[in-house]
Amino acid sequence: MSNKSKIQRLILYRIALIHFKSMGFQRIFSYNIAGEVGVSPEQVRKDFSEFNIRGNKKAGYEISELLSNFDRIFQKDKTHHVILVGMGNIGSALANYQGFRNSGIFIKAAFDKDITRAKGDVVVPLYPLENLSNFVKSNRVKIAILAVPFEAAQSVANLLIDSGIKGIMNFTYANLRVPDDVYVKYVSLTNTLESLIFLTNQNDSEE
Repeated sequence: MSNKSKIQRLILYRIALIHFKSMGFQRIFSYNIAGEVGVSPEQVRKDFSEFNIRGNKKAGYEISELLSNFDRIFQKDKTHHVILVGMGNIGSALANYQGFRNSGIFIKAAFDKDITRAKGDVVVPLYPLENLSNFVKSNRVKIAILAVPFEAAQSVANLLIDSGIKGIMNFTYANLRVPDDVYVKYVSLTNTLESLIFLTNQNDSEE
């Protein structure tokens, strides 16, 4: 099973634990988590064991302790700085999104070829694109959010990689060509909605 699948399961486990805690549960068993996420109890225990998370056969797991372990796994106890490139509608919205801070993620700076493109008041420092390389190197930033136009995506990605970026959250439609040691996470609201439309229409046609 790929690391990507494992990470996705861990995220779902954490969401399930938060849900159970909100309902007043203090302890939980692997089969409770498995039923919520849609995997087997054996898979839950196997994933937990890889991170040295141990339960009690009779008493299960303490939810608060599990959540603390997940905070450790996802390094939520640390501050993570990222940069944002592209200040159109999506970039401007992301720059002002306060939810990142709840996970210890801070957009340290935003960049654009034309800084006048920013929509509304921007709460993060905004710099011209030519300042990006020096900023990344001097601040040792490793992750970037990419929200530039499609035609600029690969060239900006190349600039990010040459500057030392190792992880890119890609909000463009471009299929980026990157070295093996650079990770790309593709985010497309349109593609997600199109997939849902296809699936729901397919179900309707089968009825």
